[in-house]
Amino acid sequence: MMPQLLTVRVDRPAGRPIRIWVPVLPVVLVFLPVVVLAVLVAAVACLVYRVSVARALGTGWRVVSALPGTRVDLQHGRTAVLVAVR
Repeated sequence: MMPQLLTVRVDRPAGRPIRIWVPVLPVVLVFLPVVVLAVLVAAVACLVYRVSVARALGTGWRVVSALPGTRVDLQHGRTAVLVAVR
C-alpha cells in the first residue's frame, strides 16, 4: 500500500511547534512527469549495468510500500523535526 499522509512537526525554541500535513497522492500526481522520467532513466541504467529491470522496479515498489509507519526524528541544537509517514 502506498503511503497516504506525511506529517511534519518542527519544534522551535522560541514559539509554538509548526505542524504540516501533506497528502501524498496529490504531490505524486503533480510530480508524475518527473517520476516517469526517473523510472525511464532507472530502466536504462539497469540495462547498461545488466540488472533485471523488472526486479529493480519491483524492489523500488517494495521500498515505497514499506514506508507507512516510518518516523524520522532530527535534532540540531534546540530545534527538532519529526517526519512521520502514514
